[in-house]
Amino acid sequence: MDRYLTVRFGQALIVLWAAFTLSFVLLQALPGDAILIKFQNPDLGLSADQIAQLRLSYGADTPVLTQYVHAVVSLLHGDFGLSVQTGLPVSDLLSENLPSTLLLALLGLIVATILAFVLAALSFLSPFSGLRAALQSLPSLFISVPTFWLGIVLIQIFSFQLGWIPVINPGPWQGLILPTLTLALPISAPLAQILMRSIDQVQTQPFVAVARAKGASRAGVLWRHVLGNALLPTLTVAGLLLGELIAGALITETVFGRSGLGQLTQEAVNTQDSSVLQAIVVISASAFVVINLAIDLLYPLLDPRLKNSTGVTS
Repeated sequence: MDRYLTVRFGQALIVLWAAFTLSFVLLQALPGDAILIKFQNPDLGLSADQIAQLRLSYGADTPVLTQYVHAVVSLLHGDFGLSVQTGLPVSDLLSENLPSTLLLALLGLIVATILAFVLAALSFLSPFSGLRAALQSLPSLFISVPTFWLGIVLIQIFSFQLGWIPVINPGPWQGLILPTLTLALPISAPLAQILMRSIDQVQTQPFVAVARAKGASRAGVLWRHVLGNALLPTLTVAGLLLGELIAGALITETVFGRSGLGQLTQEAVNTQDSSVLQAIVVISASAFVVINLAIDLLYPLLDPRLKNSTGVTS
């Protein structure tokens, strides 16, 4: 168990380091300069010497390797640096905007999981082959819909046409309904596809035939015997979809004008605020790594066949 955990934690740290380093290199390679974008405006009346002093204070003219080492050391101390555009610590900007994005992502994942289970259960329990085929084709439709387009369509239908949900000054929970649906529908598609295929594979196993022969109902077989065994591949896909979930949350926040990491990312991209962008990459990579690490640790608990191979029981 200790060796397995050590290896998995080591792999997680390598992934985080690689994400940080790659994002740092890419941000350094971008043309333009956040300091010049902000301070070279003639309306500010700053001289070239003053701008040079500002660049010195931000460390913009130091060698790239020095900047990288300083960024790594600061990150290890929980310091993401200062935002060039706002002059505020990046950690303060994250603490202000991250909760809204996490709430949207969590609700989106919950709704996506519910939709996936409902589609898979109805497909398994339906006695009509035509309805089963229609339900199994829905995930392909959901996954092909762009997130920004879906958000615009939902606004057009539920806000402008039906008038059910206002888009201007909505209530705290009203303002989450359409963004959550926009985020959940595309994410539910691959979850439903994998779950349906896993159910189809598990229901051909001998223990399912034995359960049916003993008089168990179709629904009872699904909940007691099939679903638990079909859940493992779905957990893996759910972990891999976290990156898409976070990216979808950022896009959804931009479409609906919600405050959060999406709006913060858009502003940082427009102004090339590399400190903010670097921090967002690290936060996203950390969430991805933590979720996948948790799933890897749950696997041996859910599948007894993996306990010996991972050493969980030792």
